[in-house]
Amino acid sequence: MGFMSKILGGRDERSTEDYVELDVGDFDAAASDGAAMQVHIAEVDGQADAIDIKDAVYDGDLVIADITRLRTEDRTVEHIVDELRQVADEVGGDIVQKGDDQLIVTPTGVKISREKLGRD
Repeated sequence: MGFMSKILGGRDERSTEDYVELDVGDFDAAASDGAAMQVHIAEVDGQADAIDIKDAVYDGDLVIADITRLRTEDRTVEHIVDELRQVADEVGGDIVQKGDDQLIVTPTGVKISREKLGRD
């Protein structure tokens, strides 16, 4: 299997030898040392979870929030999105909803492209 086939996926069978075990502890310590921004992953179950997301964005961090636990026809989703949009506007960041399952909220100076890479 070629290098690009391993990255992009190929039709060849995969085995456990194709993967490397990573010690997450090594990366946590290294990532927090001197990093200007962190990327947080959040799961939103309700209105209270928006508070942690807002705090992270105010602190200058980027948040990718999983909103699949919320019903899309519920006004709670609208309220949370509006609240996070206001935070992004206040700090000069950005917000996008990716499909029905994710929100990405960025801090000051970080904009999200609305175009996918590799598309003409």
